[in-house]
Formats: sequence, C-alpha cells, structure tokens
Amino acid sequence: MRHLNVTKIVAIALIALAAMLAFYAWTLARRPVASTPTPKALAAQTAYPIVVATHVLPAGVAIANDDVRVVMLPVRPSGAFADPSLLARRVPLSDIGANVPVVEAQLSSGFAEQVAPGERAVAIRVDEASAVGNRVRPGNFVDVFFTLKRDAVGVGPNAEVARSQTRLLLSRVRVLAFGGTASGAGNPSQFGALARTAVLAVPTADVDRLALADSAGHVLLALRNPRDEDAIEPAARTAPSGTLQASARSADAKANTASMQAAAGISLSELAGGLGSAPAVAVARRHFGRTDAGPGIEVIRAGHAQMLSD
Repeated sequence: MRHLNVTKIVAIALIALAAMLAFYAWTLARRPVASTPTPKALAAQTAYPIVVATHVLPAGVAIANDDVRVVMLPVRPSGAFADPSLLARRVPLSDIGANVPVVEAQLSSGFAEQVAPGERAVAIRVDEASAVGNRVRPGNFVDVFFTLKRDAVGVGPNAEVARSQTRLLLSRVRVLAFGGTASGAGNPSQFGALARTAVLAVPTADVDRLALADSAGHVLLALRNPRDEDAIEPAARTAPSGTLQASARSADAKANTASMQAAAGISLSELAGGLGSAPAVAVARRHFGRTDAGPGIEVIRAGHAQMLSD
C-alpha cells in the first residue's frame, strides 16, 4: 500500500514537471526571434566614397577639379580614390568614361610626374670623379660645369675651340635619378654604386646646351646645399661674354658674385698666368657702394676694363 502511494507521488511530480516544461516551451515560441543579417544584407548596407568622372576624360589632358565628383558605391575598386584633390593635374593614359571610377592604373605616374612643366629629364654621363665621388643623390641640387679642350686639329682663327676653358653651364639643377636609383626609391646603401649616368631636370631652353657640352666636352657636377638659392639668371647663360646678369632670387647681391664669375669661366692660359693673350671669356667683377650710377659690372677683356650698369 505504501509502495503505491510513492508511485502516485512520483507520477504526479513528473506530470507537473512536464507541464512546466511545456509552458516554458510555449513561452519561448511566442518571443520574436531576432533575424541574423545575411552577408548580402551587410554588403547592401556598406557604401564607400569613390571618385568618378563627371564626363569623358580624354587621354593626355590634365584633370581639373570639376572633371570628377564623389559618389557612394557598394564596392571599392582597386586603386580608386576617395579624395578628388588627389587627382588634380593628373593625366589619364587613356579615355575614362563618364561616371566611371578613376583608378591609379588609368593615370600617368612614375618618373614622368617628377618633371615640372617647362623642364625636361636629360641623362648625362658621369663617373666617380665628375659626380662628387658618387655622393650625388636623387633630389639633390647641383651646378653643372663643363670643360672644353682646345681644338688641336683646327688651331688658328677658324678653330671651333680656340682655348681650353671651363665655366659654369647651369646652376641649381635638380637631380631626378642617379645611376639606377630614382627619387624616393632604392636602398640608400646602394646609392651611387656603379653609377654611369645622372638624370637632371633641365629647363627646356638649356637642353641643347647641355647635350652639346656632354658630347663635345667633359661635364662636372658640383653638389650644393639645397638652401643655397644663388644662381645666374637664364638670360645670363645665353648672353654674350661680358653681359652677365645678377640673379634676382637672392636678397644679397654679393652672393651672386661667385656664380657670375663661375659662369664667366676661365681659360687654360689664364690659369697658367699667361699675359699675352686675351681671356677666352670675360671675367666679371661686381662693384658695390657706387654713388654715381649704382651697382654695376666691370668687364675686363685683354687688359681693357668696361663698366656695365645693371
């Protein structure tokens, strides 16, 4: 009898537990289930700012500010831009369609972008002695000197080079590459190793002069401090001997004397102390403190002095 009572109690307890579990399951079933976003839903909610062309961008024409705009796209193409200012003055290599994202691969880049308008990249031959012991680095500024030997074959009044001479050809020229290393690239420990050429950013008007000096004479690079802005004016590079002009870039005119004298040059007979022949080029000396006509340039040729006003 007692055994039956225990069995009834256990059965009632199990029934009560089952009822509780059923109620709990029913409660869970009525709760709203939070939906897990699918990958496609996540992709649809993500957008990226991408620069696209407002119209067809023709190849070879620099991009202006109103040629591009920013739109939100669900994908980010490789090499795309988010800031339109990064595309200012960049040049497309091929036509870019309207509303098409502008990417890096479509634009001119690399070495040509380092050449400023009005300049040309020109390579000249160098060796360890003519390139400051191979210590020239891309980005440096150099002065270009050249030496011409007397024309031994055509000695006389018809000789193309009557006297051996050296003078400053170009001043404050930027180095774009040295040897196999361009600006912003390469291992610093390998700079100058076996360098045979230097690439300079040369004003277009001076390319022919540098090419002639490199082919007919010996070119020397003189390394200079980048903060030194003393330089001869472009007009002085092509002016006849005796008409050298001071640079206006330096506040102190005295700082230009060295560059003007270097541009005037020196002949081998002058260096040897010869007195019997006129110098190959005029030697200019700048005078200061004059009260009658202001600063001027005294030009000495064959022992005769002539004062030129600025």
